[in-house]
Amino acid sequence: MAHLSDEEVDQLTLDLSSLGTVDTELKSSVLDQFYEMAVAKRYVAQGGIDMAKNLLEKSFGSERAFEILNRLQTSLQEVPFQFLKRADPGQIATFIQEEHPQTIALIVAHLQPQMSAIILSGLPQDVQSDVIMRIAMMDRTAPEIVREVERVLERKMASIFSQGFTFAGGVKDVAEILNRVERATEKSIMADLEERDPELADEIARLMFTFDDIIYVDDGGIQKALREIESKDLALALKASSEEVGEKVYRNMSERAREMIKEEIEFMGPVRMKNVEEAQQKIVAVIRRLEESGELIVSGRGGGEADEILV
Repeated sequence: MAHLSDEEVDQLTLDLSSLGTVDTELKSSVLDQFYEMAVAKRYVAQGGIDMAKNLLEKSFGSERAFEILNRLQTSLQEVPFQFLKRADPGQIATFIQEEHPQTIALIVAHLQPQMSAIILSGLPQDVQSDVIMRIAMMDRTAPEIVREVERVLERKMASIFSQGFTFAGGVKDVAEILNRVERATEKSIMADLEERDPELADEIARLMFTFDDIIYVDDGGIQKALREIESKDLALALKASSEEVGEKVYRNMSERAREMIKEEIEFMGPVRMKNVEEAQQKIVAVIRRLEESGELIVSGRGGGEADEILV
C-alpha cells in the first residue's frame, strides 16, 4: 500500500472494510485470474502481443489464452474522462452546468456513481431530471463524440479509444446514481420523471432501493444486515421511519436489543433530518451489498411483482 496513491489507499481500505467472508472457491478463482494476468503482462513486455499469444496458448490453451488477452486489453485501456476522476465533483458541476444536457449526461455516465451523484446534486434543478432521462436512454456513444467532448473539457488530453464504442448509461446506471443522491434530490427527480415518462420512472424505481424498501427484505436478510449495523445508526434511522419499517426491523431483533434501540431513540432528543438520512443511507448500503452478494433477498421492490424465488 505504500506504493499506492492516497486515492487508491482510501478505496482499498473502504473495500477491505466491507469485504466480509470470501468463499474459498471465489478466492482461488481470483488468485488464478491474477496469476494469468501477471503472466500475460510479462509475456507482452518481453516479446509483444504475438509472442504473448503464442506462449499463453501453449500454457493455457487457445480459448483460455483469448480470454486472458481480452481481459488484459480491457484492464490496460484508459477510461473516458479519466482526468475528471481526481477533480472535485462540486467544481465539475459548476464547470459543466452550462453545457447541453446531452453533453452533461455523457460526462456523468462515464464517472463513478458516487461522483455522478454529487455532480447531479450540484446541477440546477430543471437540468437534473433532463440529464437523468438522457442517461437512461443512452446506450453506446461513438468514440469521436467522446473525444470531442473531452477536447472541450481538456484540450491537451489524447484520445481514449481508437476503435469500437464506449458503453455507458442506461437505467441501471441511473438507479445507481439516484441511490446515492440526497433524498430530496431523488424525490424531485423521480416526481418530474413520473410526469414526463411514467414507464421510465417505474423501470428506474424497480432497480432502486430506498430505506422504506426494507419491508421487502426477507426476515433472514434483515437479521444478517442488523449484525453489521451499529446501534447508533439504527436508532437514528428508525427515529423518522414509517411504522411499517419499524415493525419489520423490530420483529427481527431479540427482545433485549429491541428495548435498547427504543430506549436510545426515546432519549435521543431532536435530531437533524440530514443525520437521519445519512444513517438510513448507511443501512441501505449494507443491504444493497448483501443483496449483490446473494446473502439476502429483496422481493416485490418498487411496487412491481415479487421476484421469483427458486427453492
